[in-house]
Amino acid sequence: MAKIDAFFQLMHEQGSSDLHLVSGQQPALRIRGEIERVKYNVLENDELKAMLYEIAPEHKIKQFEETGDIDFAYEIPGLARYRANFFQQKYGVAAVFREIPSKILTCQDLGLPSVISKLASLPRGLVLVTGPTGSGKSTTLAAIIDEANRLRKDHIITIEDPIEFVHQSQGCIVNHREVGVHTKSFTAALRGALREDPDIILVGELRDLETISLAVEAASTGHLVFGTLHTTSAAKTIDRVIEVFPSEEQMQIRSTLADGLRAVIAQVLFKRIDKKGRCAALEILIANVAVRNLIRESKTFQIPSMIQTGRKFGMQLLDDGIMDLLNKGWISADEAYAKCNDKAKFRPFLKTPPADFTEV
Repeated sequence: MAKIDAFFQLMHEQGSSDLHLVSGQQPALRIRGEIERVKYNVLENDELKAMLYEIAPEHKIKQFEETGDIDFAYEIPGLARYRANFFQQKYGVAAVFREIPSKILTCQDLGLPSVISKLASLPRGLVLVTGPTGSGKSTTLAAIIDEANRLRKDHIITIEDPIEFVHQSQGCIVNHREVGVHTKSFTAALRGALREDPDIILVGELRDLETISLAVEAASTGHLVFGTLHTTSAAKTIDRVIEVFPSEEQMQIRSTLADGLRAVIAQVLFKRIDKKGRCAALEILIANVAVRNLIRESKTFQIPSMIQTGRKFGMQLLDDGIMDLLNKGWISADEAYAKCNDKAKFRPFLKTPPADFTEV
């Protein structure tokens, strides 16, 4: 048993999402969205480096020594998997570990709207799950992939850096590929995937022009492609995809994206006040004929209005999702106000509305 495993055990017992180990500081856990110190000695650089190197693969240590940054996955059988990131900082080494539960929660377990689970049955197209770092994108995607794995008889390929949720093949054959271990890059893996008879492709992160271009191409050539972006709304997600391309190609990609896009889910995580845990508020855009026309005609600014009128298709604005959680008594008015888009809508719920300097 590695020395660091005791921290992972504590992390699991406390229901923590992240573990922070930093030279010159005490260890810390992120519990329900907030950092809390662990009663432990201040970590010295050499002590922490020895602890971290004990669990890192040799080739990753070499890469870390050369570049100052690495990502990899670490697993404790029977407990959980962890996404690890090591980095150099002013006072020495530091590391952050994100716990990835060994049990994959279903869409029903997560309380996701029924339209989300239906995305697993799509024959083809592009589905984007977006949100800030740590907003639960991977958990939502894992639930959708799990749904497809149970109900379909297809080939699923996941491309991640590193591999997070591990799906055991059920109705589907599932192949997991890790960037830097099983393939050189997202781009190389995507290009290869098109020759590997996939039905469903999960791309852990759409980082650059080439990856986005290949994902859109795969979606338009008969594959169901899931991917993530760090955007905060459906309209901004579509703009981000288009703006990655050179200006002379943007009209063409608008047309291709309009044909291939099936849904955008933007989500934000909240701390629950009624019980321990967290919950997500979602913005859901379903790409019906009207939405596709807006994308083609460069009218993405009208998408929020289209979402409002598309409730019968399962669409929902983020603020409506937040309001629903607030009305249920699951989240605090202060956090709802902090994370919503339309501040005026949530201001009446605050006991002492703050003066927002950004709106002066």
